[in-house]
Amino acid sequence: MTYNDTFIRACRQQDTDHVPVWYMRQAGRYDPEYRKIKEKYSLLEICSQPELAAEVTLMPVRKLGVDAAILYSDIMNPVASIGVKFDIVKNIGPVIENRVATAADVDRLKPIDVEGDLSHVLETIAILDKELDVPLITFAGAPFTIASYLIEGRPSKSYHRTKEMMFSQPRVWEKLMDKLGDMVIAYLRAHVKSGGKAFQLFDSWVGALAPRDFERYVLPTISRIFAELSDLDVPKIYFPGVSSGELLPSLTKLQADVIGLDWRVSLTEGRRRTGGGFAIQGNLDPYLLTAPMDLLKERAKDLIDEGIQEPGYIFNLGHGLFPEASLDTLRELTEYIHAYSEQALKQAAAQK
Repeated sequence: MTYNDTFIRACRQQDTDHVPVWYMRQAGRYDPEYRKIKEKYSLLEICSQPELAAEVTLMPVRKLGVDAAILYSDIMNPVASIGVKFDIVKNIGPVIENRVATAADVDRLKPIDVEGDLSHVLETIAILDKELDVPLITFAGAPFTIASYLIEGRPSKSYHRTKEMMFSQPRVWEKLMDKLGDMVIAYLRAHVKSGGKAFQLFDSWVGALAPRDFERYVLPTISRIFAELSDLDVPKIYFPGVSSGELLPSLTKLQADVIGLDWRVSLTEGRRRTGGGFAIQGNLDPYLLTAPMDLLKERAKDLIDEGIQEPGYIFNLGHGLFPEASLDTLRELTEYIHAYSEQALKQAAAQK
C-alpha cells in the first residue's frame, strides 16, 4: 500500500506534487450512506463503537480521494470525562445538563482520564492507523469554544454569559481555562500515542472576541497547549474559526505548524497577518459548493494560484461541510484540485 504523505509535507512547508485537500466535517450528512447510518445511531453512539467510527472516518477517503482523514468524533466527547453531562440535540447542538456558572462548578471539574473514559476513541485511532493510506488528523475543541458551551448551556450567538464570566470573574475564568487546557493537552497527547498523524485545535467561536480580549483571556492557554505538545513530531493546526481575521496578528508566536483561515480573509492576507511562518489551510466558502461547477472550479483555481505562491498550502473549506452539499460535487472538486494544482506546480517549478 502506497502511503500518501502530501498533507504532512504541506504542513511542514515542503515541496509537494499537488496541493493536498481535505474538508472539515468531511464525514457527514452530505453522504447518503452516512445518513442511513445516522437513522440507526446517534453521533455519540457512533463514536462509542470503534469499528463503526473508523468506517465512517474512512468513507470520505474512499469516496472523495482526499489527502487526509479526520477522526469521526465530536469536540464535546472529552468533557464527559471531566464530569460534564451533555447531549447532542438535533438542530440545536450540544446541550449541557449541569451548566458551569460559579467557582464551585469549576472546582468540581475533574482531571480527564483518557484511557479510562475514552478508550473507545483511542481504539478508533488505532484501527485507522492500520487501515489508512493517508494521514489521520485527530482534533480537540479549544478551551474558549468548549467553555462557551459549558457556560451558556447550549450554542449561543451572543456569548453573553461566557463574556460575563470572563470580564466579571476573571479568576474563575482563568481556572476554567487552565482545567480545559489540561484536558486538551492530555487528550491530544493520547491521540498521537495511539496513532494520530496530525491534530487540529478547533476554536470555532473565538472570533466573537475583540483582539485585546483574545490576547488577555484566551491566547495564554492556546499558547500553553501548543508549547506543551511541541515535543510531538506531528503537524499541529490551529483553526480560530469563523470571523477570526482580526485575531490572526496575535498568533505569530504560536508553536503550531498550520493556521486555518475562514473565507473572509484572503490566503495572502492571512499569511501576512500571521507573520509568514506558518503553512496555511483554507479557505473556500462552503456554500460555494452549491454554485455551478464552472464558478466553483474558478474559485478553487484562484485559491490554488494564490496558495502556491509560498510553500505550505492545504486546500480546505473556511468552515465545515453542510448537509446540502453534493457528494458528486465534492468528488469532482477534489479531482480538479489535484489535477489543476499538479499542473500549476509544474509550471511554477519550470519558471524558477
